[in-house]
Amino acid sequence: MTKPSAITPTVDLEGGGVQHGFLRVPYSRDDSAWGSVMIPLAVIRNGSGPTALFTGGNHGDEYEGPLALYELARTLDPKAVSGTVIIVPAMNYPAFRAGTRTSPIDKGNMNRIFPGRPDGTVTEKIADFFQRELLPRADIVLDFHSGGRTLDFVPFAAAHVLPDKALERKAFAAVEAFSAPWSMKMIEIDAVGMYDTAAEEMGKLFVTTELGGGGTSRAETVRIARRGAMNLLCHAGIVSGAIDKSETRWLDMPSSDCFSFAEEDGMIETMVDLGSPVEAGQVIARIHSTGRTGIAPHEIRAKLTGMLAARHFPGLVKPGDCVSVVATVDG
Repeated sequence: MTKPSAITPTVDLEGGGVQHGFLRVPYSRDDSAWGSVMIPLAVIRNGSGPTALFTGGNHGDEYEGPLALYELARTLDPKAVSGTVIIVPAMNYPAFRAGTRTSPIDKGNMNRIFPGRPDGTVTEKIADFFQRELLPRADIVLDFHSGGRTLDFVPFAAAHVLPDKALERKAFAAVEAFSAPWSMKMIEIDAVGMYDTAAEEMGKLFVTTELGGGGTSRAETVRIARRGAMNLLCHAGIVSGAIDKSETRWLDMPSSDCFSFAEEDGMIETMVDLGSPVEAGQVIARIHSTGRTGIAPHEIRAKLTGMLAARHFPGLVKPGDCVSVVATVDG
């Protein structure tokens, strides 16, 4: 028999109007024997209609999502809503408070730990609550991401290439409605345990983003996030009004050849700027040895022709670090 969730919402998930509260996660520790992690939550419901589940802070060092969603929770008029909007601006709240990708409590990576466990670590308990309580309620899911401290992306919204082609078409239509400058048809290199995978296996329409990186945000990328969230609510029929369309160009990640990884330590020199075209075989980065002088840099060459969609952000790399992502441009 499955154990019940240890998490208690302080709002009625089925209630109407605007509710601001928390997901209270028990967390006994040295400074608070009966303590809790209090994850901010908003539920906005009016009448009947679809349910949207919007999340940010799945990784704690990514900020466009939290900036967009804290504001949306504060400003969304329930009279404009036909349905339900569930907003969790900082899903992995301990990581968000620490400004780290993973939780400082248990080192849990929220986006690699689904379906979670009701009797597991704090991160596993949060994942379990989403898996069993929030995702089943949703018709459309938006999970904001950017590159965090270690990657930088051209700003794009994305959906995954899926076995269910009907769901895939709906997801790509939602991505287009989001209207980021770039729209991505994405294949994950590590999909096991992802929130994305959990939602898609339930048949949920799932949209994600990569809106920059470097462990900060920019005015442009926050504007893209805020406009995109409202566009998806309009697209889903939860909020009335026209979609604020902006030109978007489609990118594709057709295979693992999109990715390049470092094979040694060193200092990275980016040879191509984000958004620039690249040709197969072109040197897109060089890794310089820092242990001694007189050693030629190791060259990273593009495996396919396309556009540089992502790059390693800090100046130093370690073996296994992703140093670049090349996407193909449709049309």
